[in-house]
Amino acid sequence: MLVFQPGALVSSDGEEHTSPKTEAPETEQSQTKTRMEKIFGFKKEDLSSWESLVTLLNRPTDPACLGIFRCLFGLLMAIDVTQERGLSHLDYKYLDGAPVCRFPLFNFLQPLPLDWMYLVYLVLFLGSLGIMLGCFYRLSCLLFISTYWYIFFLDKTTWNNHSYLYGLIGFQLTLMDGNRYWSIDGLRRPSIRNAHVPLWNYTLLRTQIFIVYFIAGIKKLDADWVEGYSMSYLAHHWLFDPFKWVLLSLLVVHGGGLILDLTAGYLLFFDATRPYAFFFVSYFHCMNSQLFSIGMFSYTMLATSPLFCYPDWPRRFFDRFPSFLKAVLPLTSAEPQRSTSCVYQAAPKAPKLRLRHKLRAIFTILYIAEQFFMPYSHFITQGYNNWTNGLYGYSWDMMVHSRSHQHVKVTYKDGKTGEIGYLNPGVFTQSRRWKDHGDMLKQYATCLSHFLPRYNISEPEIYFDIWVSINERFQQRIFDPRVDIVKAEWSPFRPNPWLMPLLVDLSPWRTKFQEIEGSLDNQTEIVFIADFPGLHLENFVSEDLGNTSIHVLQGNLNVEIVEEKKNYTVKPGEQIKVPAGAYHKVYTVSDDPSCYMYVYVNTTEAALQENFTKLYELQERVRNGTETEPLPPELQPLVAADDDEGAEVNATDPIVKLFLKRQRRMKEVKKRREAGVLERLERFAVKKYYTIRRGFLMTAIAMRNLAVGLPPLEQLTREVEFANMKGPQAEAAPDERLKDEVGHGEL
Repeated sequence: MLVFQPGALVSSDGEEHTSPKTEAPETEQSQTKTRMEKIFGFKKEDLSSWESLVTLLNRPTDPACLGIFRCLFGLLMAIDVTQERGLSHLDYKYLDGAPVCRFPLFNFLQPLPLDWMYLVYLVLFLGSLGIMLGCFYRLSCLLFISTYWYIFFLDKTTWNNHSYLYGLIGFQLTLMDGNRYWSIDGLRRPSIRNAHVPLWNYTLLRTQIFIVYFIAGIKKLDADWVEGYSMSYLAHHWLFDPFKWVLLSLLVVHGGGLILDLTAGYLLFFDATRPYAFFFVSYFHCMNSQLFSIGMFSYTMLATSPLFCYPDWPRRFFDRFPSFLKAVLPLTSAEPQRSTSCVYQAAPKAPKLRLRHKLRAIFTILYIAEQFFMPYSHFITQGYNNWTNGLYGYSWDMMVHSRSHQHVKVTYKDGKTGEIGYLNPGVFTQSRRWKDHGDMLKQYATCLSHFLPRYNISEPEIYFDIWVSINERFQQRIFDPRVDIVKAEWSPFRPNPWLMPLLVDLSPWRTKFQEIEGSLDNQTEIVFIADFPGLHLENFVSEDLGNTSIHVLQGNLNVEIVEEKKNYTVKPGEQIKVPAGAYHKVYTVSDDPSCYMYVYVNTTEAALQENFTKLYELQERVRNGTETEPLPPELQPLVAADDDEGAEVNATDPIVKLFLKRQRRMKEVKKRREAGVLERLERFAVKKYYTIRRGFLMTAIAMRNLAVGLPPLEQLTREVEFANMKGPQAEAAPDERLKDEVGHGEL
């Protein structure tokens, strides 16, 4: 699909008029515009030959809209450098010198030393800033995309669709004339200031955004999304409180998301529907900014919406501002000047087409075709974005799948001695995404095989037993636990037998799950399991879990109680209790996959909640004066907590201490939710200030280190402590959370 400027009017001299307010009196030619030209902005004849198509794609177009988008995109990418790209916690992200398993696209790609990585991020930031200002525009674009794609390819664990989109837009802008309007380059070079840009500039960007919406909608035609299983957990978010009276998960979350994605690109394109599309798209992205931690994506998509308006809308918009501001605002009245990048009609002669015009038209068509093809190219890479992910990140299947992990076991075996041991899942890495991707699992196993010999484990073999539920299905294995992944072959271009298939035949059981869960009381919990014939699950039941039993739904099981050295055969409809504080093994002995469920009560949690209820009732009686008996010393902190809510209360009883801590946390959450708009904005601004502050201070330290060398350790420690300073009552920063997740050296 070719997306051109809607409603564009082209006069006989090739000059473009897109606003009714600035349009010249209608000529005979404009009065005889076809219906197609009125709706789409071009005539059928424009597609009748290759020369006509080249002329259309290089048609002179107002540069104003492209210039404003360039400025907004550069600004958002500059902010993104400190946010999702990770400048503010770069030292925790790359852990210079530490034994860390990494997941680059190509194994030879490795991060530079930490100070040099700060330089890479500084170049990325300067490139973003140059794009925003339109200063040395082409060089800024090259700096941006070279460093951006290097960082992108360096770590597959951070890949997502919108990060891929940023790189694509940066690449497109590199080839476009985005510095023709409201740019420093325009001030330096009057020849390009306010000059026309060819129509293909807008065609590429509009088509790219159309693809993001439309393909995302096509991917949501998946049965899991249509039936309401993909994002059902969103129904519990406070943003959806106004919709509690409808079938929320299915109608609002899934139905609304499907309809918006399928129609947004079309609605934005046409004049009659664009105002409605602006409202719904803006509301959608504002909600997403609150629902998900997706950085600048929501704001970037908001910035792309005006691309579908008439290209001269900034002139009319800024023309409404007071005259004393017009010195710093974009141009509002000057007509665009001619540009050698465009093809001008010179009736009755045919326009002169140069080689560069034809090459740009070819590039536009090939790029659009490639972008439509990429989301469906998984037959080449043998991996689709649902279960055993292959090369992913370019499919626009956003939020189509939700996952939960129940059990992860990493086993190593010494190749010489045969000794078997277990590794802490996530050792030597900060990422959790390796658990879902075959390519990353292979990289992780290879990395572990290099590190384990340091701990006297020779020729290690690595086995993974990982259980995942996708879109509320049974928990099942994603990888074959019998295969040594170190020696296993992996290729993106052929199927890999150690990737276990998704048991889609068991999907209808999900309706039964809801009935079973609805029949349980609040203290009883349940986990649904499915397993393959010939495999077994080794499980340990914590002493906290009382009355644990296995109920067979389908297939035949053989349950071995390890300590008792006894085996029990369990058939569909039967159940067996398993002891707490002990191991047991569940073998699938039927020819078909087995389905069963664990039903248990967390007795420790239930007792804790009962104690909390008693303490709360006692505290309420003390508050209203109905408690006449004096409190024992261990309960006195309940009264002290009321006397001074802001102070830390010392409690000797661990239950009372936990109760008071929980109350304090609940009060803080309530206070934050009930805060006014100004308070929320202040809290947001302070948090962002200290995040950005740390990123730039650490960058300054790194640049100083590269320029003059490392200072004494005491000085460096003081500088880092100053950079780590946080605002009052600041939330845990990303760098702190990363430190808590790091498991290096744990065996």
